[in-house]
Amino acid sequence: MVQNKARPRGRPRSFDEKEALEKAIQVFWSKGYDGVTIDDLVAGMGVGRPSLYAVFEDKRTIFLRALKLYAEAKGARAAKALLAPQSLRDSLTSFLRYAVESATEKGSARGCLLICVAPLVNDSEVQQFLQNAAAGGAALVESRLRDGIIAKEIPPDFPVAVRAIQVTDFARGLTMRAQMGMPRKTLLKDAEEAAELVLLPRRENAVPKR
Repeated sequence: MVQNKARPRGRPRSFDEKEALEKAIQVFWSKGYDGVTIDDLVAGMGVGRPSLYAVFEDKRTIFLRALKLYAEAKGARAAKALLAPQSLRDSLTSFLRYAVESATEKGSARGCLLICVAPLVNDSEVQQFLQNAAAGGAALVESRLRDGIIAKEIPPDFPVAVRAIQVTDFARGLTMRAQMGMPRKTLLKDAEEAAELVLLPRRENAVPKR
């Protein structure tokens, strides 16, 4: 017996969604969320207006999907830099150097979509996504610091939670300075010094009281 198979309705898509979203990232990165129009997205993504509305619905949805795709890719590369087998100091340096290198990549707008564009978007879902991403980054660094305790690279009472947040704060600061036009060479040097600072013993790292 031959069974009738349901055929998909409509015309097959003539574009790759992921590729289109990667192009959308560049559009939002170069113009900011508020500065982007549907015409910009149609031109930048290489998708016809009817297809854009049918697949992505609207600018907000495109931005959210592009932001998530960007965060996943960048998060994976940052984790690779942090978790590659090496000393704790080298791991933190590698993580911070990656923040600089990705923010000063040739051919792209300086900075980072997560740090320099998305925080300016007045949308609760975007803000919650950013908070979750920041918490996830800090948790990853904290886990690496705890591995450092196990390896006896840092003492058992090392304030891993606080220092993990410091590391991610340093990464954001380096990224923002990159957007301001600070030379990559300077930022890479600062990344190495930041890693050294994070690993200072508690008393040496304390801010003196006035």
